[in-house]
Amino acid sequence: MSLVVDGLSKHYSKSVHALDNISFRVNAGECIGIVGESGSGKSTLARVLLGLESYKDGRITINGKPIAPKKRALLREYRKSVQMIFQDATSTLNPKLPIWKSILEPLDNFKEITPSFLQAEGLSRKEVAEELLEIVGLEKKMVDRYPGELSGGQKQRVSIARALSIEPTLLVCDEPTASLDVTVQVQILRLLKALQKKTNMTILFISHDIRAVTFLCEKVIVLKNGSIVDQFGLEGIYHEERHPYTKSLIKAASIE
Repeated sequence: MSLVVDGLSKHYSKSVHALDNISFRVNAGECIGIVGESGSGKSTLARVLLGLESYKDGRITINGKPIAPKKRALLREYRKSVQMIFQDATSTLNPKLPIWKSILEPLDNFKEITPSFLQAEGLSRKEVAEELLEIVGLEKKMVDRYPGELSGGQKQRVSIARALSIEPTLLVCDEPTASLDVTVQVQILRLLKALQKKTNMTILFISHDIRAVTFLCEKVIVLKNGSIVDQFGLEGIYHEERHPYTKSLIKAASIE
């Protein structure tokens, strides 16, 4: 799987440039961090990559195929390979459904998929949900609980289980730990890191917190006012040539 973004721009008006000439590449199995303050264009980039927002300027391809495809069959194929974890897990889970039904929503949409990391043959739908819960560190007995009965961290783990259920080649994480307390943030980051190694999926991790990005990712892209101002491998984070804005993020996070 390779994701190539080339010259992407997204303008809401003549004066509002959410994204301005963005270019980067993500190779199979990589974990790339996109970091920047509020209003830098991070979430707009995530929505465009998911096909939730259109774009006119630039080009985005996955394995050489453009997104978002206009043909319904191609769009379905694309959505089968890309999943997203949002910041607010509460708003993405139906409060009226037990969590096992929410977890299986992607698999219900793509019944032809059986994740390679699951021995799903002979299992009921609920038992498949139980296996997915165990993968993200939750007990099987939680399948019948409702979102209102779960903590913030537990709901985010459910969201991760749902995203993993169809074994995506690209997982886009948009501030997935921002609404959690510090201890739970670390637990979720460690979980994502372990799952990435286990499945070799590609992760695009979007955050305002450079500490979270450097914990999880081996490459970092820094966004400011809709433009990329810095790109570097983790080993180069303290190099003198880092952009002043990158240096200010590092200083503010106290990771010098």
